[in-house]
Amino acid sequence: MGRLIPKYKELEDRGQIELTTTPFYHPILPLLCDSNAAKESMPHIHLPDSAFQHPEDAEAQIGMAVDYHLKKFGRRPRGMWPSEGSVSEQIIPLVAEAGIKWIATDEAILERTIHKIEMRGRTMTAQELYQPYWVEKDGSSLAMIFRNHFISDQIGFVYYRWKVEDSVADFMSHMNNIRISLPEDGRNYLLPVILDGENAWEYYPNGGKEWLEAFYGRLQSDPQIRTVRVADYLAENPPQRKLTKLFAGSWIDNNFKIWIGHQEDNTAWDYLHKARLALAGATEGDLAKAWQEIYIAEGSDWCWWYGDDHSSENDPVFDSLFRKHLKNVYSLINRTPPKYLDTPIKMTPVIKPVKEPVYLIQPILDGEISNYYEWLPAGIFDITKAKGAMHQIETLLRDIYYGFSRTDLFIRLGVNLGALNDELKQFSFAVIIQAPAERKFELTFSSEADRYVFRSAGLQLESFGVGRIIELGIPFSQLGAAAGQTVEFVIVVSKDGQELERWPKGGGITITVPTEAYEQEQWYV
Repeated sequence: MGRLIPKYKELEDRGQIELTTTPFYHPILPLLCDSNAAKESMPHIHLPDSAFQHPEDAEAQIGMAVDYHLKKFGRRPRGMWPSEGSVSEQIIPLVAEAGIKWIATDEAILERTIHKIEMRGRTMTAQELYQPYWVEKDGSSLAMIFRNHFISDQIGFVYYRWKVEDSVADFMSHMNNIRISLPEDGRNYLLPVILDGENAWEYYPNGGKEWLEAFYGRLQSDPQIRTVRVADYLAENPPQRKLTKLFAGSWIDNNFKIWIGHQEDNTAWDYLHKARLALAGATEGDLAKAWQEIYIAEGSDWCWWYGDDHSSENDPVFDSLFRKHLKNVYSLINRTPPKYLDTPIKMTPVIKPVKEPVYLIQPILDGEISNYYEWLPAGIFDITKAKGAMHQIETLLRDIYYGFSRTDLFIRLGVNLGALNDELKQFSFAVIIQAPAERKFELTFSSEADRYVFRSAGLQLESFGVGRIIELGIPFSQLGAAAGQTVEFVIVVSKDGQELERWPKGGGITITVPTEAYEQEQWYV
């Protein structure tokens, strides 16, 4: 790590990379300036009791980031990716006054901005997307670029599942299609590929080394593509168009729903508001340290975990840390922290199935949806409602159906075939039984047998089907589960021995083995 910062500086000094910054404690700048900014994308949102309106805090967060960058790299940053690509008109003067020359956000913000200016909805053209813009507010101006959402997220969330050569070829194909869609007018257009997700490379084999080498190798060898630093591009190709308005939103769903609006998020904002109010009126104590505690509490990651958008096993720790920073504010100004800061904000996360099983089932395990009714009585676990740290656009599994007959447990896995690029064979799908005893049943493709096999501890099962969906059957006798006992399981997807997905996170799906009286105890319409 000690060699990393000097290496970055060396690469920038020789013109190979451009280092950018982000507001210091990663706050959502538009919400610091005015929490009412959330209403532009969500007019009916329920906001905190007290409006948070402190552009001076946004200014401080930007200033600290620029100063730190200068200290570490010997020069001020020219560009900024605002935290979570979050922008609004109100942040423009603050960023510009800090010496930042350009900022970036998501293409959806540009599309919504164009709709806002033209007062009508329409499809954005490639020519509009792949060029920079001036955006002005109160006499200040910045250059803005807008990332290609799809291609960026393919790298961030999808390509790690593919073979290196296939994913790089797919990327180049998309780039070529974009180039063809642009007019031959002599202009140099810009395709911003921006990953907001520090987690991407840990999912790639060998930290993404082979992928990045292949990727940059293809870019370098293509005569129609030039990799460029944004500031250099803007110096040669200054914006020709001006945005007279700017839609307020982030790169995620072009709104701020993750960070404000849920009861837990709003409670956090209200507690922050009260602590800041106390500090603003304080005249004694360590005021400088207290302000740092406020700035820390303004970071976006606290509210990432509040609400029902994301959850992890560390939710109680994050919650406690947030409240601890607010308590520190009061202690540093010689005041007793309010009692409400002793009570967790985060409710105990309970990720429940969309529907519990309601009747016995006996599906045909052929990997196809044979008929509408065969899985209708089953339980359903919706994976889209169980996201973790990475706000994935696409997961490998879409949903888990589960049910049972008197003798067998049945599981159906919905697969996002678009995410797989028809390479299903490289993944393994395991049913991990956690109760009544630990067992593992794994579905893999055997290249020797040229077919899928479903095994557990040397035992091979034939009750499965792989097609548009994956269907599995496991006898209760193989689980050691008697009538009336609880069976708990999770589904794990792996590639090359590396776990990619686990559902549910932090728990399991449970069923009770049916008794003889089960059918009489149930009713089904």
